[in-house]
Amino acid sequence: MTPSQIVKYLDQHVVGQEEAKRQLAVAIHTHYKKIALAGPDKVEIIKSNVLLVGPTGTGKTLVCETLARVLQVPFVTANATSLAQSEYVNEEIEAILLRLIDKAEGDVGRAQRGIVFIDEIDKLKAISGQQGQVRGTSGEGVQHALLKIMEGVPVKIRGAQYIDTTQVLFICGGAFVGLEENRARTRAFGFISTSESDNQKMLDRLNSRIKPTDLFEFGLIQEFAGRLPIIAHFNPLSRDMMVRIMTEPKNSIYRQFHQMLANDGVELTIEALVFEQIADLAMEYGVGARSLRGIFEEMLTPTMYLLPDHPEVRQVKFVSLFEEPKFIGARPAG
Repeated sequence: MTPSQIVKYLDQHVVGQEEAKRQLAVAIHTHYKKIALAGPDKVEIIKSNVLLVGPTGTGKTLVCETLARVLQVPFVTANATSLAQSEYVNEEIEAILLRLIDKAEGDVGRAQRGIVFIDEIDKLKAISGQQGQVRGTSGEGVQHALLKIMEGVPVKIRGAQYIDTTQVLFICGGAFVGLEENRARTRAFGFISTSESDNQKMLDRLNSRIKPTDLFEFGLIQEFAGRLPIIAHFNPLSRDMMVRIMTEPKNSIYRQFHQMLANDGVELTIEALVFEQIADLAMEYGVGARSLRGIFEEMLTPTMYLLPDHPEVRQVKFVSLFEEPKFIGARPAG
């Protein structure tokens, strides 16, 4: 798939984050193109792993899952915090690779072209200095352990079996709270600006890019940050984006419940005000889109409880999050 085709697919499932989606699409396209060009008699092409930076609940994991689905490659997720809390980090890393093989249905060759997403990478330094932690691995120790597999090495698993991680794409993610404030205090690149608009656009692009030096304050060692040359930034979600997330994607939560009720002959109608009220609550919770499903399902739970016992109902209409829904056909008791 071309980068533009990948972005078009992502647009069906992920709202907003246009620049990040374009960066990831190019990274994915280039990665698998490098694999196709690899050979003993050809120039060695080194892979470029990816770092996703953005607040929690902005779609980092969702984008990776969607990419793996469209590419039909094995995909697993891991948590850097859990790795740092483990006394035996190498065994935890081996478990990640074993899950990758399981996702490939035992096909090691297919697993070696898979994707591994490691979230909360910005928490490694904090974990290493956590008070009261008696056993576990330091954040720096986890980074060194991850470096080996991210660079690409044969890893021994299941006795005599090996998996080569040379072609496995590693995508790391983290919120990096305070990064924007730190970058605002950092002087921009000292390039000479010109009056030509194209040159200014390039200068602005370079200055807006998150640099490895921006990550050092969060405990990422130079070697680890250097293995993540592609950095995509996810912006905080606005109220409007929250509303769109509930309604626009092909598998949005509204579409899911609308389809479930339609299968039982019930039409689900939700006024625009309700989505806006849910978005307002989610904004207050401060965890991005993660809270949308919980609020939405809590709103629908009383209705979903009553409907199976009242087949005469043909339509359920919500006009406000804080009002009882309207039942058309008959009003269920209770």
